[in-house]
Amino acid sequence: MTLDVLIDSDPEWDSSIDWAALARGAAEAAIAESAFPQLALGERPVEMSIRLANDEEVHALNAEWRGKDKATNVLSFPMADAEEMDEGSGPELMLGDIILAHGVCASEAAEKSIPLERHATHLLVHGTLHLLGYDHMDDGSAADMESREIRALSRLGISDPYAGETL
Repeated sequence: MTLDVLIDSDPEWDSSIDWAALARGAAEAAIAESAFPQLALGERPVEMSIRLANDEEVHALNAEWRGKDKATNVLSFPMADAEEMDEGSGPELMLGDIILAHGVCASEAAEKSIPLERHATHLLVHGTLHLLGYDHMDDGSAADMESREIRALSRLGISDPYAGETL
C-alpha cells in the first residue's frame, strides 16, 4: 500500500507520534474488515492520502464539498467504486483522500478522556471505510459500518469506542 501522510505545518500535530505508522495500521485494519480484504493482501497496489490539517482547512473543505459551514473531525473523498475495488488485479487503485481536523479531533478526544492518537486512529478507520464505500446514512448501514470499525480497532488493540452508546 502506498500511503501519503501530509502533516500540517501547524505545530498542533504532535511530531513525536509516528502518524504515518498509525495511519497505515488504521487503513490496513479497516481494509481487512471490509468487503475487499484482498486489498490488504497486496494483490493489487493501493494508494491513499491522509492529511492532518487544522480546523480552518477542514472547515473550508467541508463548506465547499458538503455545504456545511463548520469544521468536522474527518472528511473522506473516495476515488474508487466497488467494481474497481473488487477487481483482483490491475493498475494501482487510488482509494481516495482522508483529512483530519486537529482542533475538532483533540476536543473530542478530551471529551472522551482518551489520547488524541487513539481517537485519530478511530477516525482514520472510519474515514478509510468511507473510502471503501461504507456510510451511516440509515440504521442498517450505520450498524454495519460501526461493527466493522469495532473489529478493525480490535485488531489494533483499541477497545470499542461505542460501548455504552446507542445508534
